[in-house]
Amino acid sequence: MDQGGHDRFEIPKEVRSIAEASFDQARKAFEHMLASAQQTASTIEGKGAEVRANAKEITTKAVTYAEKNVAASLDYAQQLLHAKDLGEVLRLHGEYVQAQMKSLAEQASELGQIVSKAAVDVAKPKT
Repeated sequence: MDQGGHDRFEIPKEVRSIAEASFDQARKAFEHMLASAQQTASTIEGKGAEVRANAKEITTKAVTYAEKNVAASLDYAQQLLHAKDLGEVLRLHGEYVQAQMKSLAEQASELGQIVSKAAVDVAKPKT
């Protein structure tokens, strides 16, 4: 008995060693899990930044294209107002349609490239 009149319980050295080793393993496993979680969070944050940057680029391009297309339409309308005859109206219309088809094809191609690049950027692993 100890001074307070209670039996003193001692943990055998072997059991204490096993318990300490288990505790150390548990601590290391927890630290590893925590480090992995932090790395995953950083990766997700990094991807979020990439997604936002790519979305901003796509939006900026789309707005730029819209501005160009509206300006072309306004120019076309103004030219129509000053047309002298039906022949000139038909010529202006043909030129406008041809220019817009070319412009829209180029814009679609550029946007397609930007979207493809964005998809690749988001899909590739962070280094």
